[in-house]
Amino acid sequence: MKARDLVELANRNLREAMLRNSLTTLGIAVGVASLVAMLSLGVGLQNLASERLSRTGLFDAIFVAPQTNLNGFGRPVRPANAPAEPPRPLDEDARHQIEALPEVVEVYPEIRFPTEIRFAGNPYPTVVAGLAPSARSDGAFDGMKGTYFSSPSADEAILQIDFARELSNQPDTLIGQEIVLRYAERQALPADTAGGNSGGGFSIVPREEKLRIVGIVETEPAAGMGGFGRGRLLIPLQVAETLRAAQATDLRDLLRDKPSQRTYESLTVRVKGASQVQGVEDALKQMGFTAFSLLDATRNLRLVFAVFDLLLGIFGSLALVVASLGIINTLVMAILERRREIGVLKALGAADRDVRRLFFVEAGAMGLLGGVFGVLMGWLIGRAINFGTNIYLTRQQLPSITIASVPWWMVAAAIAFSIGVSLAAGIYPASRAARLDPVEALRYE
Repeated sequence: MKARDLVELANRNLREAMLRNSLTTLGIAVGVASLVAMLSLGVGLQNLASERLSRTGLFDAIFVAPQTNLNGFGRPVRPANAPAEPPRPLDEDARHQIEALPEVVEVYPEIRFPTEIRFAGNPYPTVVAGLAPSARSDGAFDGMKGTYFSSPSADEAILQIDFARELSNQPDTLIGQEIVLRYAERQALPADTAGGNSGGGFSIVPREEKLRIVGIVETEPAAGMGGFGRGRLLIPLQVAETLRAAQATDLRDLLRDKPSQRTYESLTVRVKGASQVQGVEDALKQMGFTAFSLLDATRNLRLVFAVFDLLLGIFGSLALVVASLGIINTLVMAILERRREIGVLKALGAADRDVRRLFFVEAGAMGLLGGVFGVLMGWLIGRAINFGTNIYLTRQQLPSITIASVPWWMVAAAIAFSIGVSLAAGIYPASRAARLDPVEALRYE
């Protein structure tokens, strides 16, 4: 039997039992819609998490710290009989060496220090944090009031909203006004060659710096390893380094051979892309430092999302399995109603495989239509979820997000899966129809 004849017969048979076949196709569509809707939630949440983390710049960042001779439990890492070697300090020389690595774009320290500011004649204690130029792409500044820093060296400040409310009952009026930053500056002392001190030291001198408020941010951006949620006054990193404000690590620097040279507790290394993170991380470890990147942690995150998507797919497929039972029921009923037709086809020379193919075409047609309408329904469900979620977020004064996403590969996979399930459900009815004896079939009725 030719393919054209099979299609015409299948189309005629589907039209004759329009209501029953439509209900079966609708069952398939509902199953596909539930599958697409659940998988779209998994894909959307994964894309949302990846996008938010990528916009913080943490995926292409490596956090560097000096090695220690003790592990997390205070026990020596090296064997007892091994000579104790002091760890390499993370100082200016090390910073310049790291900046010379080919894939490195930016190297900056985490500058954060407690101080106070004076505004309207009143002192306010706060914590100052320096922001690297790359922090501009952080999602925390998307909905900020005012503007970002005009240049990396501008004497400007961005306030965290809670701190801005301490300064004024109307935080928006602070934009454009000046504040005075009072801090303790670290000044290097000249070497005392007469006294035998060739290393020098440093002194602490009180200083003041005028800053102009240019913006107010709702949430604080990421500021390095462990640097979440502690900076209330944000200034450009270049300005923060120029201030040479005293920090907690300064006391430790006095015990080093070169107290005049600044050491860092940690550095953040930005590379050109996430694919270069592992190579730069290995190079930093060979230089004698401890290196860590969030890509190490995201491997576990991808595993969690993979399991999550698998569970959503399993639960979403249950409705499609139930729909396949409807296909079996519809085609079995068609066999009982069309026994005479099947007998005539076999009497005219139709082989068993022709009858089997006829029922497969009918099952595949219902699977195709059900898959197309199911994908459309699943997409509409995802749009409704996004719409409802964003209404709620808007009322909570939060930015809009996309929580459900239907990529093209999911559309193709859902339709193919629907056709495959329909064909699998048609195996038993097709085989049963092919086994009918034409003589008994012609006696039917």
